[in-house]
Amino acid sequence: MTKQPDKAYKNLDFLNSTGARPIRILCEYEEPRQRFLSEGIENTVVFFGSARAKEPAEAQRLLAEAEASAEAHPEDPAIAAQLVRLRRTVALSRYYGEIRDLAGRITEWGQNHAAGYVVASGGGPGIMEATNRGASDVEGGRSIGLGISLPFEQGVNEWVTESLAFEFHYFFTRKYWFLYHCKALVICPGGFGTLDEFFETLTLIQTGKISKRLPIVLYGRQYWDDILNLEAMAKWGTISEKDLELFVVVDTVDEAYDYITSELS
Repeated sequence: MTKQPDKAYKNLDFLNSTGARPIRILCEYEEPRQRFLSEGIENTVVFFGSARAKEPAEAQRLLAEAEASAEAHPEDPAIAAQLVRLRRTVALSRYYGEIRDLAGRITEWGQNHAAGYVVASGGGPGIMEATNRGASDVEGGRSIGLGISLPFEQGVNEWVTESLAFEFHYFFTRKYWFLYHCKALVICPGGFGTLDEFFETLTLIQTGKISKRLPIVLYGRQYWDDILNLEAMAKWGTISEKDLELFVVVDTVDEAYDYITSELS
């Protein structure tokens, strides 16, 4: 009696092995490419930002609960520390609301533009969620979620368009798809990941690996003035003065919207 062995491409042990890594990388290139083609995605406006930003009403609710606990237990250091953290959360929540508004306005504008711009995020919580949620506020609005498998983030947020929801294993293939269709970039307050994405994009532009015109908005002047001092790099000569023109800093939805739409019109 003969036995029919499994074909190599059905052998999950092999496909998950070190030897099959090139195949997995190729899958994270080709499967998204086919989906983008079928969905007619050619032009995106990408939003990067913190996964820790909360919806403003939720942030206020959590703070109110903590303040009530602090009144009941004024000597508890853990509650006092929690109050400090939640006050920061409330401050950061401003950007959730504003980015939701901006993403909605960009989505509506993009629907009426011949290029058919669609907003994209990393698909997770926080600013990413605000981006996808803003797009969903618009009738017929679509948005992309380029998720990544992480221990503390499981799946994409509920506002991502189902047919445009992705889950990557490799950061570099995910970054490729962030930038391949990207025609404008909004960098919102965020942590190490946001800075990584911002600086890698600047590096690709500076070195000519990205040759297209790519407007970049740093959103939230107070935050970015606290975090970055790129003028010092120009002062020391590690970047040129012209490199400081690769992005603009804005502080309102109107400023960001007007700049992006004028640059892409």
